[in-house]
Amino acid sequence: MTATLYGLGIGPGDPDLITLKAHRILSQAPVIAYPAPEDGDSLARAIAAPHIPEGRTEIVIRTPMVPGKYPAHGVYDKYAAEIAAHLEAGRDVAVLCEGDPFFYGSFMYLFERLAGGHRTEVVPGVSSLGACAAVAGAPLVSRADVLTVIPGPLDEEAMAARLGASDSAAIMKVGRHLDKIRGVVERQGLAERAWYIEYATMDKQRVMPLAEVDDGAAPYFSMILVSRADGADGVVGDD
Repeated sequence: MTATLYGLGIGPGDPDLITLKAHRILSQAPVIAYPAPEDGDSLARAIAAPHIPEGRTEIVIRTPMVPGKYPAHGVYDKYAAEIAAHLEAGRDVAVLCEGDPFFYGSFMYLFERLAGGHRTEVVPGVSSLGACAAVAGAPLVSRADVLTVIPGPLDEEAMAARLGASDSAAIMKVGRHLDKIRGVVERQGLAERAWYIEYATMDKQRVMPLAEVDDGAAPYFSMILVSRADGADGVVGDD
């Protein structure tokens, strides 16, 4: 019997943003896996919770979320073997992924371990990039603009070079790098053209101009959008 490994993009946070295809697969898969921190609940599981039927086998992929320990290769080896056992027994496995599986998604570490030997399907989802632009009312790009996605942990010099060469930028994984990122943006004279978004589409969503953020750190699920283009002044909606 042949089973399928699914990488399900379940959207950025609002359970209503799951796609019809992901919902259908989630309602049918007998085994569901999802990432979680070493301690605490899984955000992916919480997003998908309204759509998960009772009685499913669940695999909690607990991984360290600290600098220098991610990706945890030994952890992914372990859970890949557990998932493979279900697949080889004929049971489909749906791995839940916040946003989109292949946009900074941890599913890629399982994919590289399992796709070669098992039927695999990746179901794209609404990414945090699109969600943040939508809630900020700030179009990402237009016409021939170039968009650059910049990871927050990048060093200042490299970040400044990337930001300086782009029409628009999305700076992700802000977290403890907020002050560094703000400094880079300010030195390029772009502070008034930058929007800060955290927990986009979730109940605790916050959206504001970067210049108004007085925090010294930000949650992992935060993003800064910067645009040099005219007409990109974001309009903050209701939180």
